[in-house]
Amino acid sequence: MTVLINKGFSLVELMVTISIASILLAVAVPSYQFLMKGSHLTTQANEFMTALHYARSEAVKRGMRITICKSADGATCNGDSWQDGWLIFSDAGIAGSVDGGDEILRVFPKLTGSSLKGRSNFGDRISYLRNGRSQGDSNLPNGTFTLCHQEDAREIIINVSGRARVKKADCPANKEFSDESEDEN
Repeated sequence: MTVLINKGFSLVELMVTISIASILLAVAVPSYQFLMKGSHLTTQANEFMTALHYARSEAVKRGMRITICKSADGATCNGDSWQDGWLIFSDAGIAGSVDGGDEILRVFPKLTGSSLKGRSNFGDRISYLRNGRSQGDSNLPNGTFTLCHQEDAREIIINVSGRARVKKADCPANKEFSDESEDEN
């Protein structure tokens, strides 16, 4: 008696397997894209939060004003927008500008695929004072940054004591949204 051993798949079995794999991919790819978009936005919000926490801790540790400003070149406060990049520096001289005695502590690169806007009080810079309190362009301690990626957004809200928190939000209809906002505590 001869026993036949099947060493492969039939064409029907292969077609059924490919059909099931195609259906699973059709369901999984949109979910994966949604996950990647959310991950991208969260990563960028966390990077900005890291900069805020670092500047605040350095201000308390060094006992002096530490400033974060928009910077396209990584050496001066000259950026047109926050998504061009920003730098953190010890701000011993003129508030909000890198001058002679100031030390650049960290430089952050340009954001890709997102827009970051400092609204009202934080249009150009945010400083942390030696007591850990924040101070913006108009010398007020609180304000909001909005980070947009496609239609999703994160608001980074700095309260009157200088503490930052992140809140989920929707992007304004216009990507180049206005500087006006209601600052939250």
